[in-house]
Amino acid sequence: MTGQVKEDILSRFGELGVFVNKGVLYFNPCLLRKDEFTTKDRKFHYVTINKEHMTFAPEIGSLCFTFCQVPVIYRLAQKSSMEVLKKDGSKVHYDSLHLDTETSTHIFYRSGEIAKITVHIDQTILK
Repeated sequence: MTGQVKEDILSRFGELGVFVNKGVLYFNPCLLRKDEFTTKDRKFHYVTINKEHMTFAPEIGSLCFTFCQVPVIYRLAQKSSMEVLKKDGSKVHYDSLHLDTETSTHIFYRSGEIAKITVHIDQTILK
């Protein structure tokens, strides 16, 4: 990658509000605009850690991207919270937009333990 490409990627993660502090992944999407969220049906394609090509249809009013090959779905909501889907099908709910150290570590090391992160964003913080 060229320096410009790396800079563009890092800038976009900043715009998306993806941050790491003391080994913990957290989300603060205050630079996003509501018009960046889907308004019609679409397909989201990504490649898993196991090199599987996956596709799903996100809900209208969402925005999708991957971080360390884990799909992250932002959804507009009345209150900010998160839900982490693990590979075994279990879910962990967070009342904030900060993950814990263990979950963050699984994501950073691409262990495959984390299947998806859904971030519910209080829409009043968006432009």
